[in-house]
Amino acid sequence: MSARGEDIYLEQIEASKACLEASKALGPDVADAAGLLTQTLKDGGRILACGNGGSAADASHFTTELLCRLKDDRPPLAAIALTADSSFLTATANDYGYDDVFARQVLGLGKPGDLLLAISTSGQSPNVIRALQSARESQLRSVALLGKDGGSCRGLADVDLIVPHQSTARIQETHQLIIHTLCLLIEHTLFDMPAEL
Repeated sequence: MSARGEDIYLEQIEASKACLEASKALGPDVADAAGLLTQTLKDGGRILACGNGGSAADASHFTTELLCRLKDDRPPLAAIALTADSSFLTATANDYGYDDVFARQVLGLGKPGDLLLAISTSGQSPNVIRALQSARESQLRSVALLGKDGGSCRGLADVDLIVPHQSTARIQETHQLIIHTLCLLIEHTLFDMPAEL
């Protein structure tokens, strides 16, 4: 790697650290979100998760950690990524419009006692907004993982986790840390597993 390449790498580490530092204030909200998620699973509910692009990958990542495991062996936890069924997503986008691809799944699969984890780095994704609105209509609890100022998603969920940064990449990095922390807290509470990775 060139000297400039090394400098850029170190600059990115510092930028990431600054975003993480600014996100320390989210601690109480992360604890509240973990409590909602844990209670949902304890009561027999399911976690539904959605997002677009990198946030779709994060939604799938989160549900995989729950249904499979984060670190150590334990029973599976009920979680569904609303981003995973390409036949449904393309049919709905074609027949109804892309704005409805998550909301229709929330209405069709969700039931009172379930919880929606909605992820949007901008907080402006129309299909995530509609999913959160549908969750409320269907009596699902919700947690929103957002960025910037929370956008139009702000206030639609029971708990907002808003990473206060303008860079999508920095927001996604912090979302991944929050996702791992949520999984860690869920496993710690439900299975008395160590709260460490």
